[in-house]
Amino acid sequence: MGINGEFNCGSFLAVFSFEVKHEMSNLHEIPGRREMKLPERARWGTFCAMEQQACDLLVTASRMLAGAGQAGAAGNAAVAVRDGKILETGSAAELEARWKPAARRDLGNVLLMPGLVNAHTHVPMTFLRGFADDLPLMEWLTGHIFPVEARLTDRIVSLGARLGMYEMMRTGTTAFVDSYLLEINVLREAERMGMRCVGGEALFAFPSPAYGGWDAAEALYREQAARFAGRGRVQVALMPHSVYTTSDDVLRRSMKLAEELDLMLHIHLSESAGEVEQCRSLHGDRRPVAYARDMGLLNERTVLAHMVDVTDEELELVAASGAAIAHNPVSNLKLASGFARVRDMVRAGISVSLGTDGACSNNSLDMFETMKLAAILAKGCSGDATAVPAVQALNMATAEGARIFRTPGLGTLAPGAPADMIALDLDEPNLCPIFNEASHAVYAASGKDCVFTMVEGNILYDHGTYTDGLYADTAVEMRDLVEWVKGKE
Repeated sequence: MGINGEFNCGSFLAVFSFEVKHEMSNLHEIPGRREMKLPERARWGTFCAMEQQACDLLVTASRMLAGAGQAGAAGNAAVAVRDGKILETGSAAELEARWKPAARRDLGNVLLMPGLVNAHTHVPMTFLRGFADDLPLMEWLTGHIFPVEARLTDRIVSLGARLGMYEMMRTGTTAFVDSYLLEINVLREAERMGMRCVGGEALFAFPSPAYGGWDAAEALYREQAARFAGRGRVQVALMPHSVYTTSDDVLRRSMKLAEELDLMLHIHLSESAGEVEQCRSLHGDRRPVAYARDMGLLNERTVLAHMVDVTDEELELVAASGAAIAHNPVSNLKLASGFARVRDMVRAGISVSLGTDGACSNNSLDMFETMKLAAILAKGCSGDATAVPAVQALNMATAEGARIFRTPGLGTLAPGAPADMIALDLDEPNLCPIFNEASHAVYAASGKDCVFTMVEGNILYDHGTYTDGLYADTAVEMRDLVEWVKGKE
């Protein structure tokens, strides 16, 4: 062994390291042979024997994909977790030698990967799944959805949110961005169930079930921002609904409040040609992007949902502003809103993430379905088979979606990142054999291949079991809501 060496000794790691300063005046020679001895004034010498370090959990798997831009790791892999964060990832043998876990979870033949981020949804709308299908956007909203939502209760929102979170953890989503009415119930359920969430009360120019006017809405936001402060697992963001349901005053005040409280802002924008024409008729022939710019909404704290009907100049404007876009391909197609120009968005330098939208306009919350459609739709619409390759689609569903959370490392399995991870069952026939992990995740997998979901080091779903134990009761209560909805239309 040389001057510096490292021995892996099984139960402990011995590290031997020293540095010798060559001071020939202090060297002693033995006649007949040349030998160097350590001088009395050598700078330093150390030897330490370090036993295994403690961690909360060690998760092992046959394969791991640490992030969209990283090569998959074949052979047994492991992740060490402590205090809800990833300490180290690597081969199972190396981590088992270095870490002494309080608990371990051996997942077997699975692909361990970052949890997906649903960057735009309305989770409580699971209670309206399959209600008022096959209608254009504005007729669907004003003729069917808004009349029911005007009679919402806290209990209905809580139940819908709970069911939506079960669906997301079952299908591989660990974090989501949500906007709805009586949103405090979503935030509370996310807090209780262990999901990662950025949520905010939908802001309108008219009263909602949660507030009567702007002053009450602002007070609500201040209270919730204080309660969920600190960029933790549950956060608040400003959520003005759209340019067609708000006003100049609401939009300007929304951004001013977001800046004061240091919150992100999320808004539906340019979702359809109908919205564009309505905006032009109401706001001096300005299209939604120009109007949003004039209201001060375009900057780095803003995420724009949909952005379907846009021009080249508008994409350039968004790119220059630093705002991001949440692409919702399934909802866009179901409501016949159009085809978002995802390839052009990316080429313009815009950060693009992926969302399912609500379960009433999708009708699932399966982000694997969304990833695949985002990738293949971009190819079909552009005529370019290289548009939005699998790695890019996966990045949109993980690291890009994490932008609004402002949480370092989220969307990756990297040391220091939150321990948010999922596992896909590689024994399923659609995932066998495997040549490329990212390709399988995007093109071959479905959410139902997910067998394990963890958020912040806590297991939320494990091979058919929801760990909070309330799923069966929730499903029964949700079925009872059908007659209530039919009576409110």
